[in-house]
Amino acid sequence: MKSPLSIAVLAGVALACSAAQADTGKLLLTGGVSTIAGSAGGGLTPWAVIGSNATEGEVGVSAYATRAATQDYSLNGYGVALGLHDRVELSLARQDFDASPAIALNGIAPFGVTPGQHIKMDVLGIKLKVAGDAVLNSDSWMPQIAVGLEHKQVHPGSIGSVLDFLGTKTSGTDVYVSATKLLLAQSVLVNGTLRYTNANQNGLLGFGSAAPGKNSRSLQPEFSVAYLINKNLAVGAEYRFKPNNLQALGAAAGLGAALREDDWKDIFVAWAPSKNVSLTLAYVDLGRIVPGITNNRRQTGYYLSAQVAF
Repeated sequence: MKSPLSIAVLAGVALACSAAQADTGKLLLTGGVSTIAGSAGGGLTPWAVIGSNATEGEVGVSAYATRAATQDYSLNGYGVALGLHDRVELSLARQDFDASPAIALNGIAPFGVTPGQHIKMDVLGIKLKVAGDAVLNSDSWMPQIAVGLEHKQVHPGSIGSVLDFLGTKTSGTDVYVSATKLLLAQSVLVNGTLRYTNANQNGLLGFGSAAPGKNSRSLQPEFSVAYLINKNLAVGAEYRFKPNNLQALGAAAGLGAALREDDWKDIFVAWAPSKNVSLTLAYVDLGRIVPGITNNRRQTGYYLSAQVAF
């Protein structure tokens, strides 16, 4: 049975593609690609740009599918974003996280985690451009600036008992501000984002923590840089600082650094064979994700995403 989110995504794509296609004037790749949360940006962090190919006075849509895999985990995602007049972006995404290693938690306490358990998360986003234009202001130092939020709802399945033990909530909202600067003459794009969040592993492990972990929100910076090799091809990197809310709780329970959370980073290549299609391939380093059940391994691997935009 399809979830309400998947039905909404499919309906949104069909409606937007049939009734709101934009005759774009945007430069290829300067509108970013789809992040794992559905908004326009890099793979890991949102940019101030508005998703889709729509320019001022137009309505556009983009849709994406993503696959990421590391030594112990994998993530599938899909979603859609609607761009309104190059001013407002509305996005909807679903993530499906393979948390199979979590069955080892049953050895710590009778949590009842089932084999092959997946964690699913829905993300509803909105972004508003408040100043500047990445392309039109490319010959000045004025960046494009946007504010946004991502409301996340986690569906943990049998891992819900673990989240209850950790004292985390299954829903939360991140708020962020992004500034994107396109240096067109140098073929370089740089972005900085400041996120106000208490999400654990982007929200997949809930939000906040029981004491002595950190339950309150904190400001976490995120950075991206991309070099446009030509109009169709870009290479770049991202670094996303993460809160480490759960480690103190784990240490107090005698688990040492078993719940540690590390920063995320990637190196990516983005290719746009046409104005409507882009493909992104990245090497990702997600640090340690619940290292107590993965022999303290760093989670490195690949990220692959395909996007269509109109």
